[in-house]
Amino acid sequence: MKATTASLKPAEVEKKWIVIDAKDAVVGRLASFIAMRLRGKHRPDYTPHVDCGDFVVVVNADKVKFTGKKLSDKIFYWHTGHPGGVKQRTAGQILEGKYPERVLEKAVERMLPKESPLARKQMTHLRIYTGEEHPHAAQNPETIAFAELNAKNVRSA
Repeated sequence: MKATTASLKPAEVEKKWIVIDAKDAVVGRLASFIAMRLRGKHRPDYTPHVDCGDFVVVVNADKVKFTGKKLSDKIFYWHTGHPGGVKQRTAGQILEGKYPERVLEKAVERMLPKESPLARKQMTHLRIYTGEEHPHAAQNPETIAFAELNAKNVRSA
């Protein structure tokens, strides 16, 4: 019997590609699922300091849903760098705007470890697209039916 914990080495990691359809998916639940896959916490050989997560491709990111009144009440802030340069937009305005995938991207980014090189590396393994198509068919991605994992994962209204 071994008394040591096996630690995964970067050369031993086998990354998979997965595709998730975000149509009618609840943003928080989807972001949590994606963050777990990017970190590799779904694996039995998870090692915190090694990038052992999968590549995640999200399609239909513009069709995500919020619960409650978050579409109008959730506000995203940023600063331009100039005095008095605090800007804000609601989640609904961003979803209707030019880059609706940023809502999901920010949600996932904020669920990863803060300010670390490993988290920045893991965020590069996330690909988000607004339509049905994605250019990653050559990687033979596995499709995950996120909506069927739990009834609470999707909203119809």
